[in-house]
Amino acid sequence: MKNSIIVLAVTLSLAALLTAINYLGLISISSEILMAVRWLAVGGLIAFALQKKSLTTWILVSMAVGAEIGNDFPEFAVNLRVLSQIFLKLIKTIIAPLLFGTLVVGIAGHSDLKQVGRMGWKSLLYFEVVTTIALFVGLAAINISKAGEGINLPTSAHEELPQVAKKSTTDIILHIFPENIAKSVAEGEVLQIVVFSVIFGIALAMVKEKFRAPVLRFAEGLSEVMFKFTNLIMYFAPIGVGAAIAYTVGHMGLGILVNLFQLLATLYIALIVFLLGVLLPVALIIKLPIKDFLQAIAEPVSIAFATTSSEAALPRAMEAMVRIGVPPKIVAFVMPTGYSFNLDGTTLYLSLASVFVAQAAGIELSFGQQLLMVFTLMLTSKGVAGVPRASLVILLGTAASFGLPVEPIFIILGIDELMDMARTSVNVIGNCLATVVIAKWEGEFRKEPIESEAIQETA
Repeated sequence: MKNSIIVLAVTLSLAALLTAINYLGLISISSEILMAVRWLAVGGLIAFALQKKSLTTWILVSMAVGAEIGNDFPEFAVNLRVLSQIFLKLIKTIIAPLLFGTLVVGIAGHSDLKQVGRMGWKSLLYFEVVTTIALFVGLAAINISKAGEGINLPTSAHEELPQVAKKSTTDIILHIFPENIAKSVAEGEVLQIVVFSVIFGIALAMVKEKFRAPVLRFAEGLSEVMFKFTNLIMYFAPIGVGAAIAYTVGHMGLGILVNLFQLLATLYIALIVFLLGVLLPVALIIKLPIKDFLQAIAEPVSIAFATTSSEAALPRAMEAMVRIGVPPKIVAFVMPTGYSFNLDGTTLYLSLASVFVAQAAGIELSFGQQLLMVFTLMLTSKGVAGVPRASLVILLGTAASFGLPVEPIFIILGIDELMDMARTSVNVIGNCLATVVIAKWEGEFRKEPIESEAIQETA
């Protein structure tokens, strides 16, 4: 095993070294040789994955394979998008029944309605504090880097985005509550499904045992089946994830990073600062076993990174949190709620991107104007975590509301998917940590994993 790792490391290092030498113009190397070396490195990764026999390893390796396919065979890679779309569609079929089953069991199965209320206000308090900090981290990052100043609009800046209607505060509040649960399920409205499931669980807890028991057994069975359903779909994850990366690189190309590297670097550095400066201290304060936590979230975060959809990572993230000791009832309540109210990465990105738009347009914004804009964005962004690139549409609508030109937003369009990968991953990490925080706050975090037939490794 050690020998294979050494060979793999040498091969990868050689591929990186030759690519760097060729790029710097020190030695002219034919593209065929470079491609051969890169694919030799890819073959080493595949051999490594075959030895590890881990689903997480396969997902990470498939990302590298997808990137190489997208770089070398862009036309073919773009056609692979259908595979990633199949994976996302299958994942989305899990969300509604899984949330319904776990929430109903968590509420009606324990009949502790006071705890539901406690978890509600504790979660919202934590979400508000953390997302506000993320907002200020994003503001500080873009004001320091000034990535928008001196930007030249690319020729593709006039690509059209879908129109977005301006929503009032009343519209946003009303959107939380379902008018038709079937419609909410069909449209993937996670927060509406959560509200319905919570009220249904409370109502079920209030009826007599003879009526409650059969419905509760159905909800428990539904949860178990959906976790098994998730396990089956996860075998397709490496293909879906690899196809998503291949499509991204194939239709964008790697060269797009040259003109927009400063903006991309600003976001990634800001997210790293947020992870190390905010989420890590929170984890240390609650005495979270960091190594176990990182191992548990590796798979859902890699899925979120590749698919740019928090929703795609939700089932696996829920399983991971239960596996490390968070009670299922807390996971089922906190995590889906956090997908609407605890968008750490998205909030940070929106504050950064809104000021970037003003900088690119040459418009000076006072600190007070920046605060007003980003707080508006934080309100209008609720519920966008499960939709890839929806934050770009939200940004477009808010910029129009504040009288900013929309043209600079199209600068972001070229690399939005690469930015979306990072912010979506941080959303998932933040929500996973939030479940542990609330579990610790409730005094119900268990050091030993919770035994459940549903929580099993597919690797």
